Amino acid sequence: MKIEKKVLVVGLGESGLAAAKWLVRQGSQVTVSEVRKKADFNKDVVADLLRSGVKLEFGGHRIKSFLESDLIVVSPGISLDIRPLSQARDQGVPIIGEIELASRYLKTPCIAVTGTNGKSTVVNLIGEMLRKGGKRVFIGGNIGCPLTYYIAGEQNADYVILEVSSFQLDTTQTFSPLMSLILNISPDHLDRYADYTSYARSKERIFANQGPGQALILNDDDPWLRKEQPQNGPTVYRYGLESKPERIAALKNGNIEAKLPGEEMIKFYLERFSLPGNHNRANLMAAIITCLILKVPPSAIQEAIDHFKGLLHRIERVDTVRGITFYDDSKATNIDAAIKSIASFSKPVVLIAGGRDKGSDYHPLVEAASERVKGAVFLGEASGLLSAAFGNKISWSMANNMNHAVSLAFNKARKGDVVLLAPACASFDMFKDFAHRGEVFKDAVRRLKNGVKEDS
Repeated sequence: MKIEKKVLVVGLGESGLAAAKWLVRQGSQVTVSEVRKKADFNKDVVADLLRSGVKLEFGGHRIKSFLESDLIVVSPGISLDIRPLSQARDQGVPIIGEIELASRYLKTPCIAVTGTNGKSTVVNLIGEMLRKGGKRVFIGGNIGCPLTYYIAGEQNADYVILEVSSFQLDTTQTFSPLMSLILNISPDHLDRYADYTSYARSKERIFANQGPGQALILNDDDPWLRKEQPQNGPTVYRYGLESKPERIAALKNGNIEAKLPGEEMIKFYLERFSLPGNHNRANLMAAIITCLILKVPPSAIQEAIDHFKGLLHRIERVDTVRGITFYDDSKATNIDAAIKSIASFSKPVVLIAGGRDKGSDYHPLVEAASERVKGAVFLGEASGLLSAAFGNKISWSMANNMNHAVSLAFNKARKGDVVLLAPACASFDMFKDFAHRGEVFKDAVRRLKNGVKEDS
């Protein structure tokens, strides 16, 4: 497999690094364009790329490199509107992403999951169900391992399960998974998209190239997805919390009932399902439908349900200090995720929120918080926007850092309350990513506990 082209990789994150390594092995002349400085990267990684023949351009984009390329592979974190990409596009240079590149050489059936919230959970639920059913899986994409690493190997999985973000979908052209799932679409990334409609249209690209014999699984409770009616495309399967004729899965008496067309109803019991909230029950339905279509035995699906422990930084219980329980939902990086996180608790909540604003309207969060949030602590760049939105609706304080935020939240809480980190914002103002933010929160809770004498 030779790709004898001049390829420019824009951005040296995980996906850019994977694409550059794979392309140079296929015979491409590879250049990496990166705005960050060389000193920001691991020396061994840089040395390895140089040894392999990759040309590295740090400290800014050079338009000449863009215009002289036969193909540009752009990382999802790079805006497609930057001047060098716009000029290359105008001159007819193809621009794709790492998912599109790798999918062109993928030999394994692909299950692709997108949505504003819940993608990582559903990808891992599907993976566990398939493993319990005796299948080998590769999980990657926007979570964990880039797809290019998989195609560079033996491609020996039975299924590839990908988490796919809107940014990754923006650079797809021929990507056509066997099964695609859209879990929900709520306002997010409005600092990058012109409006909600543009963002939603980006999500729809996941099924743009699907056709007969392929499947599209949609959350029928979502107002946008309820209207989706792909023409001459994949078979559509819908689910929702309430039973309706067009839905093949729904909640009934606290359990999930699912029935594929022409088959018997199957009940899945949720007594041992550890993830709180109806949003997680909806996510579970999407995974169940996927695996029933793939003929995974119901007993294997049930076993996965019973033993699934959830992911880090997704409404993760951290610890209890003097009867106050701390939860880390650092992955709640948008308004809808934070609202669903709050709704998962019946106990009074002290909310820690804030970070880098994403062009969001915070008033829906204020409305949701009015029912069960007794106090809030704001930090980061968006703290002023949050305090302005909340006004005098609830008691709030401003924190200088995460340790300060945890201390302030603890002082607002009482025995039996919950302190919840659900930022509703991106993490990049103060942290490397959401996981880093979550770990700093956990460390702050540990520090607090070590300094607080527990009631005897």
